Amino acid sequence: MKKHVLFVDDDPMVLDGLRRSLHGMRSVWEMRFVNSAAAALEALEGETCDAIVSDMRMPLMDGAELLDQVKERYPDVVRMILSGQSSREAVYRSISPAHQFLSKPCNPQELASRLNQAFAMRDLLANQALKTVISRLRSIPSLPTLYEELTVALRSEDVSFGKIAQIISKDVGMAAKILQLANSAFLGTSGRVSSLSQALTLIGNETVRTLVLSVHVFSQFDGNSKASASLPALWDHSIAVSALAQRIANSENCPKTMLEECFTAGLLHDIGKVVLLAELPRDYLEVCSKAGEKADAERELLGCTHAEVGAYLISIWGLPFPLVHAVAYHHHPGETAETKFSSLTAVHVADAIASETDESPLNHDGAIDHDYLNRLGLGDKEGSWRDLYKSGNNVPAGAKH
Repeated sequence: MKKHVLFVDDDPMVLDGLRRSLHGMRSVWEMRFVNSAAAALEALEGETCDAIVSDMRMPLMDGAELLDQVKERYPDVVRMILSGQSSREAVYRSISPAHQFLSKPCNPQELASRLNQAFAMRDLLANQALKTVISRLRSIPSLPTLYEELTVALRSEDVSFGKIAQIISKDVGMAAKILQLANSAFLGTSGRVSSLSQALTLIGNETVRTLVLSVHVFSQFDGNSKASASLPALWDHSIAVSALAQRIANSENCPKTMLEECFTAGLLHDIGKVVLLAELPRDYLEVCSKAGEKADAERELLGCTHAEVGAYLISIWGLPFPLVHAVAYHHHPGETAETKFSSLTAVHVADAIASETDESPLNHDGAIDHDYLNRLGLGDKEGSWRDLYKSGNNVPAGAKH
């Protein structure tokens, strides 16, 4: 079935350019081009839409205002800003309603790739209600202690980049949001960025300070008390997995870019659990209380798994495919067509090994897929990878990168 994409720009030449450059997508997309926010809202009332791509600067109602309305009325629509030079204030306003911010001129293949990735992950997620919840998310809530630590640090005029990076590299929610912004051409940055340290370098301390203290793009978890009590164990597990995944990649003599990708993928691998604890705490705590395979309980009670929830979120946020891939399949890598070591390999093994000694039932949901490792010719590496975990003493090596 074709996906329906709505393009909005008050400049007819821009619309004509988009129509020509995306001509090759007609076999998979049903495209409509309108010249105002009012026309876009009228179009949305009359037909189903999978994604909207809007200019920022338009008369009467700009792109941020339009996407704000789309977010409220049609929350499961993927929302993108595609704009030329915009004021910093306008860009800040677009952060909340837009999933991605791309700059003009935009490579049509890049635009198509980002939309198709989001569509693929959305189709994987069976639960329509969860799609709506995820699409409305402004940010992933952070641990209150880390959120407070970051806000205190940013109020200091001489806080170092290293200090900010250290705090954010320990927090799933903050890391995800920084990566979203870095991969959305935010304030001139350019994707695709899999490294958290690179993302922070691109955005810069002053912008991070504004985002946290003025725009409030991060948030702290203040929901269900039982769910909140579960979060520290989940964060500790994510850090342990990110550290071990990075060490595993290092033992395979992977380049620095792969080491950083493995660290990031490990930190984000259970981001779907954070979303579920924040948005559906009672339902997900019930899932966690079930004995046996957690994925089966997730499907039975929620209609999808935390891996699918996490992969969908970071796909519509525009994070690079290897991260989306690792999050989506970290429990079932054998379902992929992979034939060589990747960040998925490192995260899958690290998650399974770290889970074995974790006392929290929240983190007991995976085992090593030996058939997958044998297919990759890595079946004999498990012992040495386990030794890496033992020798690491759960120290989050990623904080040093």
